[in-house]
Parts: sequence; structure tokens; C-alpha cells
Amino acid sequence: MAAKPVPEAEGATPPRHVAIIMDGNGRWAKKRFLPRIAGHKQGVEAVRRISRAARTLGIEVLTLYAFSSENWRRPEEEVRDLMGLLRHFLASELDELVSEGVKLRVIGAWRKLSPDLVAMIEGAMARTANNPGPTLVIALNYGAQAELADAARALAEKARAGEIDPASIDEAAFEAALDTGDLPPLDLLIRTSGEQRLSNFLLWQAAYAEFLFVDTLWPDFDEKALAAALDQYGRRQRRFGGL
Repeated sequence: MAAKPVPEAEGATPPRHVAIIMDGNGRWAKKRFLPRIAGHKQGVEAVRRISRAARTLGIEVLTLYAFSSENWRRPEEEVRDLMGLLRHFLASELDELVSEGVKLRVIGAWRKLSPDLVAMIEGAMARTANNPGPTLVIALNYGAQAELADAARALAEKARAGEIDPASIDEAAFEAALDTGDLPPLDLLIRTSGEQRLSNFLLWQAAYAEFLFVDTLWPDFDEKALAAALDQYGRRQRRFGGL
């Protein structure tokens, strides 16, 4: 079960868990009169860059919103290109994740993806499962509302089976039933490209997270931008409802 967040004094410690809504690939390409796939390719390069920077900066868990359950509404060709980039990323980055001791996690309804991609994801997670280092979480075919409904359904089924007492279901029990139930609480949520909404991402987990919305398009987000985000986070005082 994830630990409960505790208030931080001024001069706060770095965030343990950072999540990023990686937005702006299409606009990055449009500004350069390039096809959208070019922006997505540069977005993958940014994923490589930021995942490495996160390790250097001591972030324990980095969660990236890669493909939402709503992204299926995009043109079929673009969805196909995105899935191809995901396959390439898994194939090309797995050895580095293993050598760096990074544990790969995938959350969301990823088991509904194509069988070959599901097999790649299962193999990558299995190969990194015992790694001792930081955790890279990829949200694939993910929607927070669906995650909440799934958690409620799982608890209801356990209660119906007599495995748990309905009266025992509290915030901690519900949180443990989420995809992220064994991860540290979310400390900082960043969204690139200037948009200021959560887009159905980590709705429960973001309850007491610090939000940071930056104008930088995701393909341009780099190590300096991440370090600046952590610096801004460190200058905030988190009270969690207290004084």
C-alpha cells in the first residue's frame, strides 16, 4: 500500500514521484511544417532524455502519460504510428533499463492492445521486475475514471465473496486497489504545452500533488526544464490541509 503523504517543511526534499502529461508533439511538428509523426518521434526522444534525467536527479518514480483511452479517437494512421513507436521504444531501451537497474511498470488497460505488443510489455516488465533502482511507469490505454471504476468493482467483488467487510473499505483500501497502489504518493504533476487540465490522468493520485503547467512543448522539454520544475516544487510548502 502506498505510504500516506506527510507535510513538508520549507526547503522540501525532492519529489519521490513525478508524473508528466506529455503534450505538444503535434503542435511541435505543425510549427515546423512537418507531419505529426515527426513530432511523436521527437517526443520519444524526449522520453529517453527525461527518463535518464529523472534518474540523475534522484526521482524514485517517473510516471508518463503515453496513450490515453481517449486517444483511440485519433486517426487510425496516427494510432498505428504511435503503437509502432512504442514497440521501437521497448525494443531499443530495454537493455539500458536493465543495465541501469530501472523497473518498468505499465498501467492502464494495456492488455487490450494487440497481442504482440502485450507480449512485449509482459516480457519487458518481467525482465526488469527485480531491478533495485527507480521505477519508470508508462500509462498506456489509461483513463483515470476507468481505473477508479475498476478499483471499486474489484472491492465490491471481494465484499460479495465475503473476502472483506464492506465497512472496512476506507481511503487506504481504495488506494491499494488502484494501478499505482504500491507506489509512493504522487508529489508533482507536470503538463507541457501550456494546457491546464488533467485529461483523465491520475485523478485520485493527484489529490494533494503539486501541479506545474509549462508552455514548453514536450519534444523541447529537456533536463534543464525538469530541473527547473523540481526547483519550483522545492520552493512550495505543502500543508495537506494543515497549517
